[in-house]
Amino acid sequence: MLFRRRTLEKRMPSYDLAVVGAGILGLAHAYAAAKRGKSVVVIDRDAQANGASVRNFGFVTVTGQGAGDCWTMARRAREVWAETAGRAGIEIVQRGMVLASRFEESEAVIDAFLGTEMGEGCTRLTAEAAQDHIACLRADAARASLYSPHEIRVESRTAIPLLARFLEEQHGVRFLRNTAVTAVESPRIETARGVIEAEAVVVCPGDDFTGLFAERIAAYNVTRCKLQMLRVQPVKPVTLKTAVMSDLGLGRYLGYADLPEAAPLKQRLDTELKAERENGIHLIVTQSADGSLVVGDSHHYAATPDPFASDDVDALMLGEFDRVLDLPGRVVTERWLGTYASAPDRWRFTDKPSDSVRIVIVTAGCGASTAFGIGEETINDLFGSVA
Repeated sequence: MLFRRRTLEKRMPSYDLAVVGAGILGLAHAYAAAKRGKSVVVIDRDAQANGASVRNFGFVTVTGQGAGDCWTMARRAREVWAETAGRAGIEIVQRGMVLASRFEESEAVIDAFLGTEMGEGCTRLTAEAAQDHIACLRADAARASLYSPHEIRVESRTAIPLLARFLEEQHGVRFLRNTAVTAVESPRIETARGVIEAEAVVVCPGDDFTGLFAERIAAYNVTRCKLQMLRVQPVKPVTLKTAVMSDLGLGRYLGYADLPEAAPLKQRLDTELKAERENGIHLIVTQSADGSLVVGDSHHYAATPDPFASDDVDALMLGEFDRVLDLPGRVVTERWLGTYASAPDRWRFTDKPSDSVRIVIVTAGCGASTAFGIGEETINDLFGSVA
C-alpha cells in the first residue's frame, strides 16, 4: 500500500498512477483509479487498441466462467460494463445467452450447473422455448438448452475506443499513444518521449512477454494462444435475441467442464467431434448491430504462433455453426486472427516487483469479461480499499 506521494522533480510530468497498456485491462485499471480521483496517464506503443481487446466477440461472459474468483470477477465486471456503457456511448447490442445442446450427456451437465451458485438466475429451456430467443435455432440442436440472463454484448472494435475517449473526456485520463516504455523503476517510467513519474505503476503487457519485466513474467510459464474468427452475413435478415453457444462450450468453459457430470460429455465430444476438440473449437455466435454474426473460435498454443489462418479450422467452426443454426446460404464476409496470453495452471496473475509496481496479465480468453473486477482489486491493493 502507498502511504504518501513522493517528491517529484518539477521538470517531469507527475501522476498518481501510470498504466502501461491501453487494452481493456489497462483501461479498467485507469478507470478504477480515476473514479477515486487519482490522476492517471495511460501509455501505449500503438496508435489505437489493436490486439486481443478488439479481436474478440465483445461477449461479456459470466455464466460458464471457472468457479471461484474468475466467476466472481466476471460478475463484478459485468456490473461495471452495464453501469458504464451508456455514459461512454457504448451500445449494448445483445443481452443474455442460450447454450443449446443436442447430446444426451449435456443434460446432466446443465442440471448440475443449475444446482451450483453459478447457476443463479439461469434456467433450462425446451427446444421451443430456446427458439423464442433464437428463431433460427435448429430443433435437433436444442435437446436441452441453458439460458442465462447475465451476459451482455458490445462491439469491441468501437467499445474500446469509446471507453478510452470516456476516460479522457470525463475523467481527465491522459493518453500517450505511439509511445514505447523502455523501463519502469518506480517512480520513474522511461518512455520514448522522455521520463514520467508516478506514485504507482500498473503494467498490462497483454501477450508481450519479452519487454518490461521479462524475467518475472517468464516465471509464470506463459505462452500465447492464437484464435481464428469469422464474420458471417445471413442471406435473409435474422435476429438473435441472445448470444448462442453449443455442447462444445460445455466441454471447454471451466464452470461446466470442471463439474464431475461433464466427464461423459467430454468423452463423447472427444470421439464424435475429435477434430473440433483437437483444434480447441467451441461455438460462440454473437450479432452485431448491422445484422452480421461474429462466429468462433479456435485455440492453438505456441510461444510464437504462426500468422496464418487455416481454412480447415474455419470449416470446422462453420460446420458446428450449421449444425446449430439454420441459415442456408450464409456468407463469410470477414476473417481474422487474434492472440492472447495463456498459462497452463492459472487464468490470471498479478506480480509485485515492488510496493508501487504491479504486473497484471489475464492468461485466458476472458479479459473483457473480468478486467473491471481485476482493475478494482489492483487499485485497492495499491491505494487502499474504499470504505
